[in-house]
Amino acid sequence: MFSQKSRLHARIGSFVDWIRTEKSRESNIRAQTEEIRKRVRGRAEKDGLVIRSTPWSGSFAKKTGLRRHMVGKHPVEGQDVDLPFVVSPKTAEDETLTSLLDRFDTYLGHSYPDTTRERTKSSVKMSFVGTKLNYDVVPLLATDDDQRQILIRSDGERRETSVQAHISFIKSRTGMSGQQKGRVKFNEMVRLFKWWREVQFEGECDTYTSMLLGLLCSHAFDELGVERTYQETLVKWFAKLAHDVEHRKAIYFSDFVIWDDPPTSSVWSVIDPVSQTNNIAGHLSRAEVDVLAHLLAQGRDDMLQAIAVPDDEEDRAVSQLERLFGRPIVHNS
Repeated sequence: MFSQKSRLHARIGSFVDWIRTEKSRESNIRAQTEEIRKRVRGRAEKDGLVIRSTPWSGSFAKKTGLRRHMVGKHPVEGQDVDLPFVVSPKTAEDETLTSLLDRFDTYLGHSYPDTTRERTKSSVKMSFVGTKLNYDVVPLLATDDDQRQILIRSDGERRETSVQAHISFIKSRTGMSGQQKGRVKFNEMVRLFKWWREVQFEGECDTYTSMLLGLLCSHAFDELGVERTYQETLVKWFAKLAHDVEHRKAIYFSDFVIWDDPPTSSVWSVIDPVSQTNNIAGHLSRAEVDVLAHLLAQGRDDMLQAIAVPDDEEDRAVSQLERLFGRPIVHNS
């Protein structure tokens, strides 16, 4: 008979497999991405727009993406794939976000007339009917360094970034976790925290962004690593993050930036590892930070209670997991 510890670990591991991208599907997504790049490049060339590069970006490239999401109380199939196009502007119009989105919307419409498209604040989202795949086409401006780009925001702000460095930042931690014994990997923990966010912050996921969750997980990993089981890792990460968020501990990283002093802000700082002026938590109010700390602490307590359940009361343990990850974990673990 398996112990409760083994069953909990196996259940959460099965759930991770259910929310992650299927390996058999990854190659199809990569092939379709290359086709989109080729078609859009061809349209842009005819239009006189110079595309410098099309680097991999986002959660699909980082292997932290979800193939399903929670909408209300129910899971819905669907995956977003970020697809940046780095543009070398020839004219002032080439540097305008509205103009660039107009042009890319046109390119996509001509290349894929049977898709649906919608504008976001900084991208054109294209959806292939029947595939449950959404591609976020994001125009970026080139710099003199091929590893750095300029992100144009809808309010006109321009921020230097590096999509390559963001990928490296996450993948390096996944690689380090892979050197430790056991199945638990950093990127799968990020997936679990993203799903937890969708359950706990229903309708408010835009407030507590995927970027913020990824950096919080990176901080927890840097401080604690991963344990042999998912439940042990979860309880330690929840506890660490609840404490640090409650006490407004500044979170920053030294992968690409040398810090003389820790960053400060009026509420709380979680600094973009590739842009030290970009505070990912800068938009949060005191009340919103308090809510995050409270729910992280609740996650710690729920996980501790699941771990404490006796071996012969598995239903109680599953009920505790449901408090964390919603009804889907009951049926898909």
